[in-house]
Amino acid sequence: MTTKKKQIKLGAFLMQTGHHIAGWRHPQAQADAGVNFRHYVQLAQKAEAAKFDAVFLADGVAVRSENLAALSRTARSDQFEPLTLLSALAAVTERIGLIATASTSYHEPYNLARKFASLDQISGGRAGWNLVTSATNAEALNFSRTAQFAHADRYRRAQEFHDVVTGLWDSWEDDAFVRDPSQGIYLDTDKLHTLNHQGPHFQVRGPLNVARSPQGRPVVVQAGASEDGRELAARTAEVIFVAHQTFDEAKSFYADIKSRVQHHGRHADDVKIMPGIFPVVGRTQEEADAKFEQLQALIDPVVGLSLLAGISGEVDLSAYPVDGPLPELPPTQGPQSRQRLLIDLARRDGLSIRQLYLKIAGARGHQQVVGTPQTIADQLQQWFEEGGADGFNIMGPWFPGGLDDFIELVVPELRRRGLFRTEYEGRTLREHLGLERPQHPAALRRLQSQLPQKIAA
Repeated sequence: MTTKKKQIKLGAFLMQTGHHIAGWRHPQAQADAGVNFRHYVQLAQKAEAAKFDAVFLADGVAVRSENLAALSRTARSDQFEPLTLLSALAAVTERIGLIATASTSYHEPYNLARKFASLDQISGGRAGWNLVTSATNAEALNFSRTAQFAHADRYRRAQEFHDVVTGLWDSWEDDAFVRDPSQGIYLDTDKLHTLNHQGPHFQVRGPLNVARSPQGRPVVVQAGASEDGRELAARTAEVIFVAHQTFDEAKSFYADIKSRVQHHGRHADDVKIMPGIFPVVGRTQEEADAKFEQLQALIDPVVGLSLLAGISGEVDLSAYPVDGPLPELPPTQGPQSRQRLLIDLARRDGLSIRQLYLKIAGARGHQQVVGTPQTIADQLQQWFEEGGADGFNIMGPWFPGGLDDFIELVVPELRRRGLFRTEYEGRTLREHLGLERPQHPAALRRLQSQLPQKIAA
C-alpha cells in the first residue's frame, strides 16, 4: 500500500490592481480593476486553469485613509462587495474555491449565514468565509459608532458570532428536503433543527431558510495572529491566512496553532495554515530584481507613510524624520499582530521609516520573495516540508501580470517536484483542501446511538 505524497495548497489572493501599493501604476496593470468584472473573471479562470485551491477576496467596509493626498495616489478606495462578486464568479468557474472576507463586527449572524449558504449552493460547494473582526475607526463610523470595539470585545463577539453561524448552517439535515410531488411532501420536519440561541451579543431563533450546504458547511477561514486571534482560530478555523517575515516565525506559529487545535479536541490536519507570499518572478535573478525595482520606483512617499500609518494602528508618522528610526508606537486596539510584526521588522533590520515603508510596500508584512522559479519554489518547499506551512496565499504584485508570472513559471516547477496537483480530484473546496465534510450533529448522534445495537446484532 502506498501513501500519497502531501501537496501544497495554493490560494490566489486577488486585490484589485495587485498587492504592491504602486501596482496600479505598472504599465501592464488593469488600472480600473476594482470595478472591472471581466478583470476578475480572467483572474479567477486563470487560477482555476492552473488548479489553484481557491481565490480569496479581502474586504473592509470603509475608505480607510483620511489622508486625501495619499488617497488620491492609491488604488484601494473602489472595490466590489466580495460576496456579490464571488456569486457572479461562481457562474463562470466550475471547480475553484471562492473565499470572501466578512466581518463579525458589522454583520448580523443570520444574514451572513444565509449569504454564505447561498454562495455554497450557487457554486456547488465551493464557498469559504474568512472570519475577521473590523479593526479601524473608519469602519466604525459607518455603523453608528464613534470608535471601533476594543480588541478583546471584538474577539468575544466573534466567538459567539461563529457559533451562531455554524449553528444556523446546521438548521437542516442533508436529506431534510424530500421534495416528493407524488406524496405531497416537500420537507421532513423531523430533520429541521431550530437554533434558539440566547447569548450576550446575539439572540437568534432560526432556522436558516437555506438548505444545508453541499459541503456540509462552508469552509471557515481565519486571519488573526494575536493571542485572541490564535485562540479563535484554534477553536473555529479550518484554514488560517497569516503573515510571517521569516521561516522561524512561520515554524513557531505553525507548531503553536497545531498544538492549540489538538487542545480543542481537533486533529492537527483539521486546519490548513497558508501564509501570504508576495512573489516577484523572473527567468533570471536579474530580471526579477529589475521587475521589483520598477515597482519600488513608483512609490509615492506620501502613500508610503499612509501605508505605515494604517498598519501601525492609525499612528500619524508624518511628524517624524522619514530617514530616522520608527518611534515607539502606542498600544493599538487595531490589528495588534500586524503592528507587532512592523515593530519587530524595523528593530531587527535597523530600518528607517522610509526603508520600512519601502520594505512593506508590496507584501504589507507578508513574506516577499524576489527570484527565479527555482529559488521561489525552494522557499515554498522548505516552509512546506519543514513545518512552516500547509500551503500559501499567492499575492500577485500587479494584476494580471504578477499572477501570470507565478502560474507560467513557478507552478510548473512545483509540479516537477511533485508538490502541486496537475488536476483537481474533487469538486468542493473541502475536497481540494483535504478537509473532512462535517456530519450533521443530529445525524451523528443517531449513528452513535445505533452503534451498540449494530455491534450486538
